[in-house]
Amino acid sequence: MTLSLYIARRFLGSVGRVFLAFFVILMLIDMIEQLRRFSDAGVGLAGAARLSLLSVPETLYRILPLILILGAIANFLGLARSSELVVVRAAGRSALRFLVTPLVVSVGLGLLAVAFFNPLVAATSKAYDDARAALSQGGRSVLSVADTGLWLRQGSGEGQTVIQAARSNLDGTELFGVTFLGFDQEGRPTRRIEAETAKLVEGAWELTGTKTWDLTAANPELSAVKAEGPVALPSDLTPERIRDSFGTPSAIGFWDLPGYIADLERAGFSAQAYKLWYQMELALPMLMAAMVLVAAGFTMRHVRFGGTGRMVLFALLAGFGFYFLRNFAQALGDSGQIPILLAAWSPPVAAVMLSLGLLLHLEEG
Repeated sequence: MTLSLYIARRFLGSVGRVFLAFFVILMLIDMIEQLRRFSDAGVGLAGAARLSLLSVPETLYRILPLILILGAIANFLGLARSSELVVVRAAGRSALRFLVTPLVVSVGLGLLAVAFFNPLVAATSKAYDDARAALSQGGRSVLSVADTGLWLRQGSGEGQTVIQAARSNLDGTELFGVTFLGFDQEGRPTRRIEAETAKLVEGAWELTGTKTWDLTAANPELSAVKAEGPVALPSDLTPERIRDSFGTPSAIGFWDLPGYIADLERAGFSAQAYKLWYQMELALPMLMAAMVLVAAGFTMRHVRFGGTGRMVLFALLAGFGFYFLRNFAQALGDSGQIPILLAAWSPPVAAVMLSLGLLLHLEEG
């Protein structure tokens, strides 16, 4: 137990130092990018630092497997240079048994990342998207999906209009069972329109089966008007703005993803990307363990054997290769070319099997 705790402490220290180094580097790079992007909006150094603190966690979360393999390589090289690996083996502990502790720690880090770091990243990503939209577009996201259906917001010189629809097509440009509620500049309701369908065309919503209430009248129901034909309602929305309002699956916390997927499908949208992201999050602990096995397969050897630089290069290439394979499988899964489970689980399973095969060949072969 004492030896296992020592190995775990060394491993966590190596990973922590690599994580901190990446955090500092990414913060500096991102602050420069925020200053360049929002210089016209009057964002200074403090504002850029605040935006970077909201933006960098998502990047760190995406490259966690790469951070882990770099930390594992540094850990195994440190143990090899100090001859501690030789001492451990001389004490009767095999290499595979020695790896149990780093594997348990890596799986634990993966579980903590999914359970706690993922919701934190989702919150910071959403806050960054809102801040970026406020600086670049003068407003927040125009779209929201809930169990009550789809909600949109559009603005004009006369005020704001809130749109609620029971469902929509896949890109949100055609709505069904729609209600438009208009507000003036002071936030008072002025008009309500209910329509069977609403189709977004250039510069307007094209409504069919409409009924309009004037909410400023003494009795809105008596002044309600039903239209026989199509009605055009001006709009500043575009298909691109609606699509961009969805953000990315990483902006939804892990614990909220099942409910959000159900809401998306109920509203008529495709939830393929969100289902795939959910499965990839479930597979993250296995991927973290695979990265440790890859690092061990190439670097858990005595430095006197020579070729340390070459082995480190091979470990990095293998780690980046599996990371690229994961992203490539995600792209195929997003487009529906391969099943979601295959896209999410095949890269970490392949990484574990291949690295275990390499370790068994080197240690037992």
